[in-house]
Amino acid sequence: MIKEKAMAEVINLRQARKRRVREERGREAEANRVRFGRPKAERQATTLERERAGKALEGHQRQRPEEGVGGGPEEGDDGSD
Repeated sequence: MIKEKAMAEVINLRQARKRRVREERGREAEANRVRFGRPKAERQATTLERERAGKALEGHQRQRPEEGVGGGPEEGDDGSD
């Protein structure tokens, strides 16, 4: 009984190198699509939403009364009239 030896698969190194480069570029492209892949309209909508939220938050903040300008207790005024 003669055993046949399995031969190694022959590969073209130039093609293998090009395939590796293509796969690497594909991975980079996928990462960039995740990072930068939002449409302009969506980015603008997000920006507007953040601005509105910031203005709403700012509008709800309590402000300290400035010295000598209405609303706050004056010096020597104990609030009883």
